[in-house]
Amino acid sequence: MCLAIPARVKSIEGIMAEVEVGGVFRKVSLQLTPEVKKDDYVLVHAGFAIHVIDEQEAKETLKLFQELDGLEPK
Repeated sequence: MCLAIPARVKSIEGIMAEVEVGGVFRKVSLQLTPEVKKDDYVLVHAGFAIHVIDEQEAKETLKLFQELDGLEPK
């Protein structure tokens, strides 16, 4: 199973972008999503932005991840 994380594009340089998730910044490739613009939200998997998503969907998904993080094993 693969998991892609929503991230906000903070800057773009060539085919690389700096993205932010929860205060953590990292570089990702835009090779698969050349249409991306600054402040777009993208799904990131294995160092690549694989899909552009709308802000509402990104925020809802991030909220779900936060809720899952708060769950304790039973």
